[in-house]
Amino acid sequence: MSVTALTEKLDSNTMRTAEYRGATSFAVYSDVPSEFLALLSGCGVYDLGWRAKIVLTGKDRVRWLNGMVTNNVRDLSVGQGVYAFLLNPQGHILGDLYAYNRGDSLLVDTDQSQLAKLLEIFDHYIIMDNVEVTNISEKLTSIGVAGPKSRVLLIAAGLQVPELKPLQFADVAWQQVGLTIVRGENEKRESYEIWLAPENAKQVWEALVNTGAKPVGTTALDLYRVALGIPKYGQDIRDRDLPQETEQTGALHFSKGCYIGQEIVERIRSRGNVRRKFTGFLIDGPLPAAGTKIQSAGKDVGEITSSASLPGAAGERAVALGYLRREAAMPDKELQAGNARATVTQLPFEVIND
Repeated sequence: MSVTALTEKLDSNTMRTAEYRGATSFAVYSDVPSEFLALLSGCGVYDLGWRAKIVLTGKDRVRWLNGMVTNNVRDLSVGQGVYAFLLNPQGHILGDLYAYNRGDSLLVDTDQSQLAKLLEIFDHYIIMDNVEVTNISEKLTSIGVAGPKSRVLLIAAGLQVPELKPLQFADVAWQQVGLTIVRGENEKRESYEIWLAPENAKQVWEALVNTGAKPVGTTALDLYRVALGIPKYGQDIRDRDLPQETEQTGALHFSKGCYIGQEIVERIRSRGNVRRKFTGFLIDGPLPAAGTKIQSAGKDVGEITSSASLPGAAGERAVALGYLRREAAMPDKELQAGNARATVTQLPFEVIND
């Protein structure tokens, strides 16, 4: 298990580390509730060294990747990214990733936990194509900031932050250090990523903290993910799931042309909805573990994939994510999850707007 570059550089005497999405990083810096609150109402800064970076070069790179993933890479403007799934021929999800057009190359961003699998799949499908795949994860790491004050604090720390659309990026200079600023994909919840060389990570981190950004560990960061209703590959998205079941419509493009698994995706679209959907639940009772079956009138109608107690002004709110048969996925419908009542609710959870 790799240790993130930032974790290696920061003083770890008073902070606990844990594995997160394929790498070891700090789980908590101070306390989880205040870290979570910073992401909601202030500015939190967090280590993204658990993300892996892959560069694709060669004249066939765009055509080839466009034929591999569910979203439109072919028409990506330089400086823009897109979220996509990688499928098998049966339409099941093998992984998820972001692809960015850097002009003379494509940059693929995914979890460290998916890196080996994606590299193996890429290698398998490059036959006569002029495409070179290079893992640059040890040469390029990233830091994230999120919260309504994130752009203000980035500028206060001396970083040039141009107006960016979701998943748009720009290369900037900061104290003679080259950085890439990437806008997060959620238009309603402001966030940014900073891509940089590992040797510069501590310097940038300390500048942001000194300006007022609160360090956030992976525990609070995962609570924030759940609060936003974002599924995590390997937990909420598995290799038995179909793209439309995940409700991640932004990962799909229906007029881009052929790609692996496209026939199944198109068949689902033409026939209507899949049988189940990814949804959120308000929990009353013991927090159900991942894998807990959801029942209606004693019959299984779904399963829990993630659960969390979200800190809030009115106290903690127990919530969960999971899959539910469409006929049972009516707003406010009360179901059973283990010994708890699970009420169907829309995502993101209301606590995100408190």
